[in-house]
Formats: sequence, structure tokens, C-alpha cells
Amino acid sequence: MTQPRVAPSLSTIAFVALTSLAASLLLSACKPANKNAQTTAAVPTPTQPAPAAPAPTTQSPAQDAQSSPSAQPLIICFGDSLTAGFGTDLGQSYPDHLQHLLDADGYHYHVVNAGISGNTTKDGLDRVQLVIDRHPKIVVVEFGGNDGLRGLPIDQTQANLSSILSQLQASGAEVVLAGITLPPSYGPDYIKKFDAMYPALAKQYHIHFLPFLLKDVYGVPGDMQEDATHATAQGNQQVARNVEALLKPLLKK
Repeated sequence: MTQPRVAPSLSTIAFVALTSLAASLLLSACKPANKNAQTTAAVPTPTQPAPAAPAPTTQSPAQDAQSSPSAQPLIICFGDSLTAGFGTDLGQSYPDHLQHLLDADGYHYHVVNAGISGNTTKDGLDRVQLVIDRHPKIVVVEFGGNDGLRGLPIDQTQANLSSILSQLQASGAEVVLAGITLPPSYGPDYIKKFDAMYPALAKQYHIHFLPFLLKDVYGVPGDMQEDATHATAQGNQQVARNVEALLKPLLKK
């Protein structure tokens, strides 16, 4: 009597399938993943010679100081928009042109523009310690124009400038002062007192003094902007010449 055939159970089917899958995975693991990986592993990495040690520099410390702006003595141009270069492109302020002049004439100084448009003498007084902290060799002080344009009391403007000059001198910096004047619409009496402030301060502190920063610039076609207050890029070149002439007695090569 023949025995009835029994269908394989689900567990038996699952076992067979898992066994086949495991065998396939085992075989594939023994083969390289691709030809590139096998080829790369078979090629030895060439050895590279050790880089040669850099040759010792023959430049002297003095030459290093001259070639590195950070190592050169600082000239800080400290003022308002006339110093900042208001209305001109980057690199066209008078301090920028002053740097070019000094370089061309063989003076090894680094010029820093510390001008901020709109600053009054009070703002300058608030910032003077920041200038002192940089240990400048020379500081060109140019403030007062915004005080005058706002009609501020001249006595207060002069007191602020006096404090700025005093603190800078006490820090050991050489200080020079650049003056400015006002439009005729401010009246002769106010302008006369305003203009007299700068030579009085220069005499008090025994410092070099430029009576008018915009000398040979104001009123010259192409040298002043349409506001008749600020120099153009071309005008700032002449301002830089004015300031360099003021500085020359203090400069060393």
C-alpha cells in the first residue's frame, strides 16, 4: 500500500532558502568587489624622497623690519571724514597717498587711517586711547570741522583738542596738528575765533602745525567734491603732499 506524499512544511522551505542565501553570500565575499579595487591593491605605492630642508635666510633683522608693515613704526592719521577719505574710492584717502609718497621717498613707516566720518572733537577724545594703545611713532591730528559746522562752542572744541594732544604727547608719540576752516556763511567773528584755535594749540604743545589741511586743494578744479567740503581722490594726493612736508622734520630713513 503506497504511502501518501506529504507536502514540505513552510519551516522546511524557509530553512532551504536561508541555506541557499548564506551560501551565495559566502561565495560573493570571497570575490573582489571590482577590478579597480583589486588592481589598486596590487600596485605598490612608490616611496617619495623626503623634502629638502628650507635654505636658511640671509635677510638681516633690519631688512625684515623694513619689509614687514607690522614691524615698521606707525604713523596714525587721526581725524574725521577729511582723513577717512569720505566720498572717494577705497585706497584714495590722503593717508593712502601718504603711504605711497613715503615709500617712494625711502621712508620705512606704516601709515594707518584712523579717520571716521562725522566725528567731532568729543568723538576723537573718546577714541584717543585706542590710538595710544597702538603705540604710534607719529600721530597726525585733524579734528574740528564737524564742531564748527554744527556751531558748537569753540571753547569746548579747543578743550577737547587740547586733551587729545596732551594725552598723545604723554604716551610718547610725536604729534602734528592739521587745521581746517569754515565756509564764509558762518560769519567772520565765529570763523576768526575758530581759525585762531589751531595756532594757539600748536604753540601751547610745541608741535608742528599745518594751518589748512586743504592748502592748494580748496578751490582747485577737480580737487574738491561737489559738496565743496571734501577733497576728491585727486585732491587727496595734494593733501598727502601737504602732510608729508609737515612730517619730514620728524622722519628718519
